[in-house]
Amino acid sequence: MAIGGNPVFNSKSFRSQTQPGSAGPGTTLAYPGQQADMSPQQLQDLYTQRSAGPAETGRMTYADVINKTVFSFGLLLVGAYVGWQLPGLMLPAVLIGLVLGLVNSFKKEPSPALILLYAAVEGVFIGGLSGVLESMYPGIAVQAVAATLSVFAVTLVLYRSGKYRATPKMTKMFMIAMIGYLVFSLVNFGMMMFGAIEGMFGMRSGWFGLAIGALAVLLATYALVLDFTSIEQGVRNGAPEKYSWTAAFGLTVTMVWLYVEILRIIAIIREMSQ
Repeated sequence: MAIGGNPVFNSKSFRSQTQPGSAGPGTTLAYPGQQADMSPQQLQDLYTQRSAGPAETGRMTYADVINKTVFSFGLLLVGAYVGWQLPGLMLPAVLIGLVLGLVNSFKKEPSPALILLYAAVEGVFIGGLSGVLESMYPGIAVQAVAATLSVFAVTLVLYRSGKYRATPKMTKMFMIAMIGYLVFSLVNFGMMMFGAIEGMFGMRSGWFGLAIGALAVLLATYALVLDFTSIEQGVRNGAPEKYSWTAAFGLTVTMVWLYVEILRIIAIIREMSQ
């Protein structure tokens, strides 16, 4: 899910205080009162050294975000394998994942352990769901993975090209639509749990289910744009390196959501075609 709500990614207070050419790794800054005690060669060496890079000053970089996201996705895949083998763990995994997702979302400081635990638990959930649907509709898991990666790649390309950007108006509409979607999802889940409606997806079946699924995919792609925007702002504004975990968490949440929605859409289509 989008991490743009974290003020760290929008703050400019983390910009390096080091002036270009003034310090490098292991360099001691010289203040005006100290410069009189330095030889001309020492002064020349001081001002010609390269500036410390983001990694050397403890600031977030794109490499940090990529590495931590890959690590999270690795645990997600491990969890998915467990869930595929033990589909009975799917229900407790989705409940635990919901709690961990809320905890990580509201924590002011990122917790790598909780973020990685969330990734593993969500993997168990999507692995179990994928395994169940695969037994009903062979090949659906591969189709959903391919479609999810395709949507991610297209969204990233459009974002990098500047053709798909977050705007205040779009973000406001996104938040309104998200609230409506979450309320509908909770009502649907509650009715299914209490047996008020039948079917694997409850009210989300048939053409109505496809329409809801299409809306959810559009919301997920915009959430990806918000994630990309937050990461770009965090790197540009010099956010501390630890917040790359927050960025990795946001991407993991959004990708899991996108995959589940696409998996559900394909299942509905396969069900309607039978």
